[in-house]
Amino acid sequence: MNYVFRLAAYGDIGQMKYFYFAVVTVLYFVIILANALLIGVICIERSLHEPMYLFLCALFVNQLYGSTGLFPALMFYLLSDTHDISLLYCYLQIYVLYTYAITEFSNLAVMSYDRYISICYPLQYNNIMTPKTICGLILLPQVYSFSLNAIVISLSLRLQFCGNILDRVYCDNYSVVKLACSNTTLNDIWGLVGTALSFSCTIFPTIYSYVRILQVCLKSSKETKQKAFNTCTPHIASLLNFLFAILFSVIYNRHSTVIKEVNVLISVQFILFPPLVHPIIYGIRTKEIRTCVTKIIRTRIFPNSLDFPHRTSEPKLVPIMTLDITAAGQG
Repeated sequence: MNYVFRLAAYGDIGQMKYFYFAVVTVLYFVIILANALLIGVICIERSLHEPMYLFLCALFVNQLYGSTGLFPALMFYLLSDTHDISLLYCYLQIYVLYTYAITEFSNLAVMSYDRYISICYPLQYNNIMTPKTICGLILLPQVYSFSLNAIVISLSLRLQFCGNILDRVYCDNYSVVKLACSNTTLNDIWGLVGTALSFSCTIFPTIYSYVRILQVCLKSSKETKQKAFNTCTPHIASLLNFLFAILFSVIYNRHSTVIKEVNVLISVQFILFPPLVHPIIYGIRTKEIRTCVTKIIRTRIFPNSLDFPHRTSEPKLVPIMTLDITAAGQG
């Protein structure tokens, strides 16, 4: 465990390191602020204690977890003159980033299932999405991700290495395994199996959910279609944002032929853009969250401010599960 890797992607950036450090620090601060704000709003407001928002809360918590696995180390190495990382911390970083990625994908799949039940089976929604089911759907991605990546790390721990140069700004399992001079057949097989399991357990349920939603919407009224569109748009945007970030990162790992600065950006975007963009997507697109944020600012932060005058009544929040889909029948 005394083996040390060198993160060569930092290179010699001279005085630019202070500029990069400032940018990374601002981004990390924004990510923490935005995600923590929405977590707080969902926890405080009882009107948001519904499955959709509880799943969102789990998504935001995971984004804070994943960001903490990268940004503090990134900030440290930007200012440091040495870019060495111990084998133990390297494996820890791999575990955090990989569990974040799979949990994020799984959470998005769970959210698509929730939208499917809400839109296709509105009258049975409360019977299906019981508190026990909700807790299971929140915990399942965590258990699955942490178990799957525990196997990844255990297989990598047995490797012997012939080199220590990682052309990255953080540790990733693919690059570490490439440096091994011992047999990596089990690592390669499990890498393929784990990837296949992760995609099949997330992509296929998500595709099925939206195919069924589309079928119901085609048979429904214009008003129902609009409600379904407003409900699903933020989730689809979040899913595409994360999916493209992951695909770019995978392509980067296999074919890194562009200039160094672009390579670095591509390699970190799966942990940079989703935690940064998802709170914006849901904060702007979801009316209920916007209303609750405004209410908290008006009543708790600036209770006497002229900018946030008291209203005689609050806008009524309409639960997602009450969508009137008469043409859908029961699915």
